[in-house]
Amino acid sequence: MPIWIAPALSLLIGYLLGSIPFGVLLTRWFGAGDLRQIGSGNIGATNVLRTGRKGLAAATLILDALKGVAAVLIGGALVPGGELLGAVGAFYGHLFPVWLRFQGGKGVATLLGICFALDWRIGAIYVVCWLGGMALTRISSVGGLVAAVSAPVAAILFDNVAMAVMLTALAISVLWKHSDNISRLAAGTEPRIGQKSE
Repeated sequence: MPIWIAPALSLLIGYLLGSIPFGVLLTRWFGAGDLRQIGSGNIGATNVLRTGRKGLAAATLILDALKGVAAVLIGGALVPGGELLGAVGAFYGHLFPVWLRFQGGKGVATLLGICFALDWRIGAIYVVCWLGGMALTRISSVGGLVAAVSAPVAAILFDNVAMAVMLTALAISVLWKHSDNISRLAAGTEPRIGQKSE
């Protein structure tokens, strides 16, 4: 078998797992409508919450995180170092799912699962920063942004350079996907949790 097959499979399987749009599927299956036509139009748990279905929002968050976990574990089982390839595949699969014409989510929940699967300590720091950011501001995007930035910092603290480099790339992508949120935060118009999106 060519040496590149296992790494390529890690990346591909990660992408296919990450591209499963659980928010869209759950809201459709349970009669909450087309998530892409609701609120911000995003496919993540925060927008599912705007349907008023807290259970569906919680399920979306958990499933989006679990696909990150699964991709890391499968990638690592296929080839040494494959966990990082699985992580990258899952993350960008969530951001750019082939099933939704590459219009996906912002990656915060999937990155949560990735962090826990790579190193539970990084995952724990991620959760604390995410919840802390939301608790202090009651703004979902602030929690996600703070958590994403915390991930590569935590990896550096635990002396894992390769992981820190990968997580830095993913954190930058989270910031980029939140560019509209960042603009609204600067303007003071970003909705708080429970408010409707502009």
